[in-house]
Amino acid sequence: MTYTVYEDTITIKLIQEACKVLGVSMEAILKLFGEHFFQFCKASGYDRMLRTLGGDLTEFIENLDALHSYLALSYQEMNAPSFRVEQGADGKMLLHYYSDRRGLCHIVPGIIEAVAKDFFDIDVTMDILDVSQEEERTGKKEHVVFLIEHKSHRQMSRAKPKGLQDSQDIQRDSEIPGALEAAFLRMKERYLSISVYPVKKSGWEVVRSIVLFGKGHLRDTFEPIYPERLWIEEKTFCTAFPFHVVFDESLQVRQAGVNIQKYVPGLQTLKVRLDEHFSIVHPQVTFNIFSICKFINSQFVLKARREKLPAAWRGQPTLTLRGQMIWMEATRCMMYVCSPQLRSLRELEARRMHLSDIAPHDSTRDLILLNQQRLAEMELSIQLERKKEELQILSKDLAIEKKKTEILLYAMLPEHVANQLEEGRKVAAGEFKTCTILFSNVVTFNNICAACEPIQIANMLNSMYSKFDRLASFHEVYKVETIGDAYMVVGGVPVPIGSHAQRVANFALGMRISAKEVMNPVTGEPIQIRVGIHTGPVLAGVVGDKMPRYCLFGDTVNTASRMESHGLPNKVHLSPTAYRALENQGFEIIERGEIDVKGKGKMTTYFLIQNLNASEDEVMGRPLTRTGPAEYSDIP
Repeated sequence: MTYTVYEDTITIKLIQEACKVLGVSMEAILKLFGEHFFQFCKASGYDRMLRTLGGDLTEFIENLDALHSYLALSYQEMNAPSFRVEQGADGKMLLHYYSDRRGLCHIVPGIIEAVAKDFFDIDVTMDILDVSQEEERTGKKEHVVFLIEHKSHRQMSRAKPKGLQDSQDIQRDSEIPGALEAAFLRMKERYLSISVYPVKKSGWEVVRSIVLFGKGHLRDTFEPIYPERLWIEEKTFCTAFPFHVVFDESLQVRQAGVNIQKYVPGLQTLKVRLDEHFSIVHPQVTFNIFSICKFINSQFVLKARREKLPAAWRGQPTLTLRGQMIWMEATRCMMYVCSPQLRSLRELEARRMHLSDIAPHDSTRDLILLNQQRLAEMELSIQLERKKEELQILSKDLAIEKKKTEILLYAMLPEHVANQLEEGRKVAAGEFKTCTILFSNVVTFNNICAACEPIQIANMLNSMYSKFDRLASFHEVYKVETIGDAYMVVGGVPVPIGSHAQRVANFALGMRISAKEVMNPVTGEPIQIRVGIHTGPVLAGVVGDKMPRYCLFGDTVNTASRMESHGLPNKVHLSPTAYRALENQGFEIIERGEIDVKGKGKMTTYFLIQNLNASEDEVMGRPLTRTGPAEYSDIP
């Protein structure tokens, strides 16, 4: 679901499984995912927002943290990484990636390379120079340094660029206790000398800045003019920018806007330490001037400390600010220009604030109003997604229940007949020119019923019929019905098949074996059954509207019933037509002789003894020595 947070462990497991299936490395899949994620964001409506982040790749990366801060308004549980860029010589860059979500850094090259190609029409490559762990306020963060360079530069001189050399100096110096801060200050001074104090560029430098990374803008040659003095009063400045703080290198507050003083009264005491009244929420760094300078291009989110607020205010949500840190070299102070971080009018009211507290020029006013509508749309979207998920679950449950119903229906009627009835069509009776019908019953069943409790009879029949039903499924014969102790099956109906007689014969042999496993509740001995089989034509169809049954009609049914009633205990009795259908089919059959059959006169009948080409296990459908269950096609 779109607004649901999923654990990174799920992502890692998915990637690991993809590695096994595709036979590629995790790094390759993560990079491909980065490329796909960029395209996914564009297709999801963020294309214009991404394109306007910066005029070149450097500006784009430097503004990613600001984009993440904006998206956090909608995705409050988003745990985004932080980025910092160092510009090197020959168009190379060092990208510093910070994240407390370990193992996902390889997504970054996929995203950045796709952005460079799509938005700025340049081909860049990214290589990992260093991976380390840094102790920050919230614990260890993964710090990865990427080298970004134009592909064409890889074929040029392999001399170390100055930016890379500087980064190696910093890394080497960082190994010396206390040298890391000094190394960073050198880097910061070099940065300030470039970005704060304008330097006159030569014509070649202007041209070079335009073609840097294969694309440039004439605006890069613009050099601003600054006034000799600042033409604004202190009172006016603090009113025009009601949410700002100026603090020095020791974090002592030197200046604060009027409204930040109003909602954090402790700031009215000058030279109070800023970290005593605020904590840094984003980026997740230690609250000191060095860490702030390191993430100078990131948006900073500060949260007021509840214990420093007046007692009457401690029950309400604390003030959270979002803004930009600006280093002022001349005064050696940092200015934090910010606005209240509010997502809706409800949050504004909860902090007992008003829109008038926000400066008219501050777009936060518009953002709150627009986001109020966006939150309502998001809530509707979340509800729709939940309803969609519920419908999908209900659909799956319905499919399961439908399957159960179909299984029950197919147990009562042939599948094609049941489907026709479901569609509301009438099922026409069909004539089958040849099929094989079997009847069976329990010997002395009436005597058993007279001597036992009804529950004992029910248990005995249930045990016997369960075994017979399994055999019917294995040998693919159709169970027509059971009446009392009588069990009736047919082969070749409702689906005609040439081997119907062999299937019913094998089923009958299996019945005789299965009956030995069912005990007579009176004697404690195995029950005995009689089985009769006859082959001939029948008429089959569905009768009745309520509790419809698939029934067989014709003299073949009567003759099969006579074979059963005139049979002997534990014998499979065959009619002459059944004998002819099984003759020379691999069965041992003996002649019983001529008997007088009620309603039929004299008939020469037979007894089925065994299948000469199949073992008992094969007839019973038991697993063979090889892996997997036996199939009917295995039986000769």
